[in-house]
Amino acid sequence: MGYVRRVNATSFEGAPDPGQGPDATAGPGRVVLLTTSHRVAPGLLSWPAWQALRDADRVLCADGAHPQLPYLREAGIAVQEAAPTAQELVDTCAGGRTVVVVATGEGEPHLTDGLARLAGSGRVRMPELELLPASYDLPGARLLDLVQVMDRIRAECPWSSRQTHEGLAKYGIEEAYELVEAIEAGDREELREELGDVLLQVVFHSRIAEEDPDAPFSIDDVAGGIVAKLIHRHPHVFGDETATTPEEVKEHWLRTKAVEKQRTSVTEGVPLGQPGLALAAKLASRVRTADLEVPLPKGEGIGYELLALAVRAEAEGVDPEAALRAAARAYRDAIRGVESES
Repeated sequence: MGYVRRVNATSFEGAPDPGQGPDATAGPGRVVLLTTSHRVAPGLLSWPAWQALRDADRVLCADGAHPQLPYLREAGIAVQEAAPTAQELVDTCAGGRTVVVVATGEGEPHLTDGLARLAGSGRVRMPELELLPASYDLPGARLLDLVQVMDRIRAECPWSSRQTHEGLAKYGIEEAYELVEAIEAGDREELREELGDVLLQVVFHSRIAEEDPDAPFSIDDVAGGIVAKLIHRHPHVFGDETATTPEEVKEHWLRTKAVEKQRTSVTEGVPLGQPGLALAAKLASRVRTADLEVPLPKGEGIGYELLALAVRAEAEGVDPEAALRAAARAYRDAIRGVESES
């Protein structure tokens, strides 16, 4: 088994004497700064990292509570808890020794800055320096941070700890509209921020759902459900079917969705609480997709006129909500123009 040797972090002890260990003429040695990600389970290190650890003359770590240490000990790696200065580290490497430094969360900036100053002085024979990522974040790894932050906020924030699905519903609608506005405005920075706000709603609701006494579910259940749905509805990607055009993809999607939902009416699943133009367009889309002939209801008034316009827009491939918002923005600009002149 390995061990952690505890020494005073302010004075590095145990540096080898020049006359001991490797030949003092063998060269200035090597320093390997080993970095790891806290988002990856401790101990899941790369093969080059394990090789560097096993081949090192000394392994140092300034943080005795570093999550990797128990796994290094179990693997037989002797780790000395120490925070040497840059000069002490260079002296330790003298004679061709290899020293591996297991970096803390900050990446040891004091050490790397000190080594850079020594190298810049031109007065010190520097060891070979290597930055070795022992583990690294996969795409989407920051989502784990979001889940952890949400867990703490839910537990410790007086406002967040009292929220319910019903109380948060209005924020989901607001954030969705702000996202659409950022998209239509073409503002990339705003788009990134609004996507984060929408993602927060998903994580917040999932965290609340974990506490349900009868039917709890977590963010992992939410993610697992959408993953399964996407795979099932993309047989041309994950299965044996083929699709070479967007139309064929849509056909696959609608067919698998119809099997899943087993709806008795094309109107099932259409939320009536959405904006009126979007509702009318969605109903028209369902009718067209089902190849039904449904005459528009006869009636007088603006409502029926708007319904006819929405159905016509959908048939022409135009989103009536987006079209009206674009016209409203033009109207807003005209209003501002008049105001600036008055």
